[in-house]
Amino acid sequence: MSDTDSRDWRARVIAGVSRWLRQETRPLGMPRNDFERLCEQLRPADVVLVEGRTRISGIIQSVTLSSWTHAGLYVGRLDDLAAGDAVARLRDAGVPGDMPVLLEAEIGRGVHLSPITRYAREHLRLCRARELSVRDAQTVVAFALARLGAPYNLRQIGDLLRFFFPYGLLPRRWRSSLFEAGHGDMARTICSTLIARAFARVRYPILPEMHRGPHGEVVLHRRNARLVTPRDFDHSPYFEIVKYPFFGDDVARYRELSWADDRPVP
Repeated sequence: MSDTDSRDWRARVIAGVSRWLRQETRPLGMPRNDFERLCEQLRPADVVLVEGRTRISGIIQSVTLSSWTHAGLYVGRLDDLAAGDAVARLRDAGVPGDMPVLLEAEIGRGVHLSPITRYAREHLRLCRARELSVRDAQTVVAFALARLGAPYNLRQIGDLLRFFFPYGLLPRRWRSSLFEAGHGDMARTICSTLIARAFARVRYPILPEMHRGPHGEVVLHRRNARLVTPRDFDHSPYFEIVKYPFFGDDVARYRELSWADDRPVP
């Protein structure tokens, strides 16, 4: 088999695996958030977490013990973005200029822009970096936008999943290479890694390692961005969880809510 044939065969296998991992395995449920209100309150550099329903989402949920399996970075309305191929494709697809746009990295698509309406019926959570300055938010967004078109790092998903298992129990050839010097192509990325690197650009913490120094002082250690998962933005004490529940302000009238089973609770 020639080198060209070998590359073509490898590309077809990767494409097939990517399609299989992207297939949805759970039915679309009723979203538990007020999508329209969430869209109105978005700010640049907000992180939008998604409870996925694909095969890869199920794997991530099982390993991370979290329902959040995907993360997108809000970069602004379409009219606010500089002209480029990605913006032009959205305009050609008929996306309105005032539509909120997410930057995300996905298997089979790499780093791309998406209108947030693709998640209009999904369960979402909004995570906002506390006290992040407007200037730093712009830097975070600019860093992420500069990675548009980068391929998705399918190998990193495998490495990340292996990392959650006891290291010593795995055969040497299966052990995670996340920490090996020079491993991987930094041009490739996954959704949470890209966002973590963008916030690291302005030295903003997500879940840093904290240790005591020789004199009792707190010493912060940067966490490997490749180890960051979507749930870490939910767990981070430095990100506010902004919720827009389905009932909105009407939940104050909780006694008047209509339940399918109205029998009194014993």
